Amino acid sequence: MRPFLRALAPALGPVLGPVLSAVPAVLVLLLAAFGPQGAAAFGPQGAAASGPQGAAASGPGGWRLVWADEFTGPAHRRPDAARWVYDRGGEPQWGNHEWQYYTDRPANVSLDGQGNLAITARHERLPGMHCASGPCDITSGRITTKGRFARTYGRFEARIKVPGGKGTWPAFWMMGADIDRVRWPGNGEIDVMEVLGREPGTAHGSVHGPGYAAQGVERHTDLGRGRSLADDFHVYRVDWERGRITWYLDGRPYGSVRADRLGRGRKWVSDHPHYLLLNLAVGGDWPGPPDRTTRFPARLLVDYVRVYAPA
Repeated sequence: MRPFLRALAPALGPVLGPVLSAVPAVLVLLLAAFGPQGAAAFGPQGAAASGPQGAAASGPGGWRLVWADEFTGPAHRRPDAARWVYDRGGEPQWGNHEWQYYTDRPANVSLDGQGNLAITARHERLPGMHCASGPCDITSGRITTKGRFARTYGRFEARIKVPGGKGTWPAFWMMGADIDRVRWPGNGEIDVMEVLGREPGTAHGSVHGPGYAAQGVERHTDLGRGRSLADDFHVYRVDWERGRITWYLDGRPYGSVRADRLGRGRKWVSDHPHYLLLNLAVGGDWPGPPDRTTRFPARLLVDYVRVYAPA
């Protein structure tokens, strides 16, 4: 103890004694308020190790944040391995005659250092690439939360800036987590957002299941006035409840699907946990091929992904 503190100790003792004696009681109150997990529930960076990251856990009115990625970190860092895994390779495994070959390289999937995830499609050919469709000279990225996070019902949203250019096909979507036991489309698929480079002003949302597989039940909205979704970030969202899914663009609903209105021969399978996916495809049956006007590298930027439960 320093000399001046030693001199003060007799005088401070009567003051500090009651304070220090109260510390155990304060700790008891804190444990009672926050539960037995206490600080152990948090990772070394102060965010919940397996829960929300960087966003207010209270969420918007009526919602409680249960999972998030804010994509903060230095440029070229890979996405958080505790939250995301990679899909790799080319067709025929994707089933849409797409041209891209997915990799796990930071050149295709990494943080941009500005608070975004960048999924980048590049016009290049790498050793070992094998593709059943297209010229096999485009790399890109696709990440999922399979085995990391899945949920039934809630509010699922992402703030995204899509790339422009014919043939590009960015998507934010969900797949039934039982896919290893139940083949698609029986496991279910919910597409929160798809944008075709040849229709840059239109956002598509859809759901797929038995009887509506290749041609899902689709809803869409258009910005109008010649505007493009590639010009800025937009918030793409679904509210998913039992028997109903509603799509939103920038907070405005533009379509919904109900289980009791699917029609004959269609089975509703959107009633169990789904995991999340982000990817940038190029070419394929729906978007068509890129052409000479398509600029590479093409980048899909994701500011955040957030999942909420009812409060």
